[in-house]
Amino acid sequence: MELLRHPAQEASLERRGFLNVGLKTISLRDFIIVKELNLEFSDGFTCLTGETGAGKSILVDAIQLALGARSDTAYLREGASRTVITLEFDCPASCRPWLDDGGFELAETLILKRSIDSQGKSRGWINGSMATASQLRELGDALIDIHGQHAWQSLTRPETVRALLDGYAGQTVDKLSGLWSEWKRAERALEKGRSALQSKQVELERLDWQIGELEKLAPGESEWDELNASHSRLAHAHALIEASHLALENVESDDRGAILALTRAITALEAQSSLEPIFQELADLLRSSLVQTEDVAHSLHAYLRQANTDPDRLAHLDQRISQWIAVARRYRQEPRELHGALATWKETRLRLDAETDTDALEAQETSARLAFFQEAQSLSAKRHAAAPRLASAVSALIQDLGMPGGRFEVCVRNAAQANAGGIDEIEFLIAGHAGASPRSIGKVASGGELSRLALAVAVTTSSLGDAQTLIFDEVDAGIGGAVAQKVGHLMRQLGAARQVLAVTHLPQVAACADQHFVVTKSQTGGFAQSSVGEVSGNHRIAEIARMIGGGQESTVSLAHAREMIERGQRVSENLASSE
Repeated sequence: MELLRHPAQEASLERRGFLNVGLKTISLRDFIIVKELNLEFSDGFTCLTGETGAGKSILVDAIQLALGARSDTAYLREGASRTVITLEFDCPASCRPWLDDGGFELAETLILKRSIDSQGKSRGWINGSMATASQLRELGDALIDIHGQHAWQSLTRPETVRALLDGYAGQTVDKLSGLWSEWKRAERALEKGRSALQSKQVELERLDWQIGELEKLAPGESEWDELNASHSRLAHAHALIEASHLALENVESDDRGAILALTRAITALEAQSSLEPIFQELADLLRSSLVQTEDVAHSLHAYLRQANTDPDRLAHLDQRISQWIAVARRYRQEPRELHGALATWKETRLRLDAETDTDALEAQETSARLAFFQEAQSLSAKRHAAAPRLASAVSALIQDLGMPGGRFEVCVRNAAQANAGGIDEIEFLIAGHAGASPRSIGKVASGGELSRLALAVAVTTSSLGDAQTLIFDEVDAGIGGAVAQKVGHLMRQLGAARQVLAVTHLPQVAACADQHFVVTKSQTGGFAQSSVGEVSGNHRIAEIARMIGGGQESTVSLAHAREMIERGQRVSENLASSE
């Protein structure tokens, strides 16, 4: 049986093995029934076997917990105060930008750690730095892809089915989801605008009235201060003119004016400056004072020429100030705040206009809706194109998985209602044998068929992901015989490109593994304890024989086990030679 490959993945699957192991080690302490455990993983296909109830799936649970799964004190070993799980990976280059953005240390090795104490407090670390459970999950999605023993159940969930088809088509709904959010925001804004239009009408009318009243007044930014200054000057015009005349008289009077006195003083000093040199310095100082005094006289003359009592101007200013005060009192504002109030009311009016401008809001909603449906239609076309390819790949696999003549179909039809995932309703259909009509997976009664189908879908779609490590937790349940052998060959082939870990109870599958771990359970001090050890050589043959004989070893089962392992090795050799 040959593993069918998506064209986009062909290049990555041409080599045997890979530079990075992916998951390198796992360390457990006080986890469920495991006191302490340290395992090293290799590349290729690794299997975990053991008797029923020995704790084969405990490792998968531990890995999921370390990758951000929900914590629970039930994970603690009886009597322990804390459980600790540590995973070590080769750090993929694709994860480095994410680690850098998150402020985590960049190294060749990537270490994820999770602990839970007896009070239920959970802590996580990435390369020694504290990390949240969501960060562990986000990073874990890029490192490991886990397919559980009930994986077929997810094939009935619309979101899972859609994601599988989109992944096979090389598409995501990220852009579409963003457009959906924008459309819904525009839709909500339009609904809000329509409902607010009536309720805000009274406020709009009030603002219009206030703005109209203030625009009639047209208050300038600094007009109030200027009005008061001008009014004060006109109101005291007589006193100002009188003061100006008095000052001029004292400056320019022919008999006692300051100009005449300064001139006489300068003349007297300069007449004796030849005898006393300091008199010239003093005369120069007085001359500067004389110049300033003459400037004052000039300014006073200018002021008196334009100064007047102008009763008409004063009356106008009185009226203008009264208008300001009346408007300010009406709207409970300080007069000098009227200009700012007008600007604020206009801004509020514009905002309310925008919020209740249903024409503009309708245009925005229409634009967002059209953008969403344009992207949705493009994605739908790609889904329709990828659906028969995915169906063909899975159909080819199930022929060798005990479903000869079986047919897998991917049904893509118009959804009753658009959603963030697009305009398509996607469903997986299966016909278990030749001549049967494809039916919804949820209506297929055979558990064996469901398990095999889930495995085929998992294998087909797993080759598309970025995760270097794939984990299959008893997805081979319900099969056996020749089909089980083909599943083992399939796992081995898949391990040629990715690190594959499989929890299995089938000797045919285990015999194809590159690395083999056995889980055993014992009683210590009245408590159950699970341990895991790697087996090879005769120990591995014995474990396969135990699986064949249902716990009993015999010469026949040992010979059969040895033959199975040799057959699995030949699969590996044939794969290597075909490259």
